[in-house]
Amino acid sequence: MVRSGRGRHLTTPAVLGFQAISLFLFLTRLEAQPMEFVAERMPTESCHASTIVELQPGRFLAAWFGGRAEGQSDVAIWGAKREGGHWQSPRELVREPQMASYNPVLFHSADGVLWLYYKFGPTPETWSAGRRYSLDQGENWSAVEHLPAGLYGPIRAKPLLLEDGTIVSGSSVESYQSWACWIERSTDHGRTWTRHGPIALSGDVALKPLRRGESRGIIQPVIVPIAGSRLRLYARATSDIGRICMADSTDQGMIWSDARPTELPNPNAGIDLVRLKDGRLVLIYNHSTLRRTPLNLAVSRDGDHWTSYHVLETTPGEYSYPAMIQGTDGDLHITYTWNRKKIKYVREPLSNIP
Repeated sequence: MVRSGRGRHLTTPAVLGFQAISLFLFLTRLEAQPMEFVAERMPTESCHASTIVELQPGRFLAAWFGGRAEGQSDVAIWGAKREGGHWQSPRELVREPQMASYNPVLFHSADGVLWLYYKFGPTPETWSAGRRYSLDQGENWSAVEHLPAGLYGPIRAKPLLLEDGTIVSGSSVESYQSWACWIERSTDHGRTWTRHGPIALSGDVALKPLRRGESRGIIQPVIVPIAGSRLRLYARATSDIGRICMADSTDQGMIWSDARPTELPNPNAGIDLVRLKDGRLVLIYNHSTLRRTPLNLAVSRDGDHWTSYHVLETTPGEYSYPAMIQGTDGDLHITYTWNRKKIKYVREPLSNIP
């Protein structure tokens, strides 16, 4: 730096050159971030709400719903496997006769069974839940089973699997003018469930009057362990709240605190979260109160304070409903909706996370 006669700092060309070189070296240290579509030609006009699971090291299965448009009677659950670094052609996994399907969730229970949960019905306010399972990593599936009314299993994001095999699943209900989160727990590897809640937002926001047709509340929670036996859920919120909300449990997910807003914006859109093996938390979300763009990654060490460190999508459009897992390679494996036309896949190297 040199000082001008007016006392301002000016940057010399040599310093500018050094800064440019330093930036280049920093960027070249970052590992490449593979980004690709699950299929260049999707089997349906519209698609949304993906989920991803690792079948074996380096082998993945993604699923989503697709058809003419969300809520149309031809919307079914589709899936595709990724093996040898390439995606196979999508195939149909579930189709309800003349009825729309929604929000597939793939996960393994502690006994190694691969589960596929999904919703079906005219609207989210009236839908029911279905499921099927696979004993051979998705090559063959059981017959479809419809769950009893009021039980949904994981509503959109993957559930949390505790060390003893208990499944703690985030669920929610979208009723007229009222949204709330619930927790469903299974101690028999997902075969039966108990329901706990509701978990709702307290305070002044919850008391504001609503206009006709509006709803208020939180839905689609994702659950992570925070410290010791404490669990925390993070949830999507309606636009008038405008923030991701969180709640805590100290008894393995049976009793929960009231939800409270975090520092992170939310445009009434789905989120996902991973606790890394080293204890850090990584969140994928839309950093906006109005639109489902941009799509960001943020990291936290305590679950309260977040640093947004990478933006996956910045252009106008919809980049939403992300799903994220940490693979056996340590990296993050992500899928999300790309403009309702395709499902995008990203591998985020562990070394890129600050």
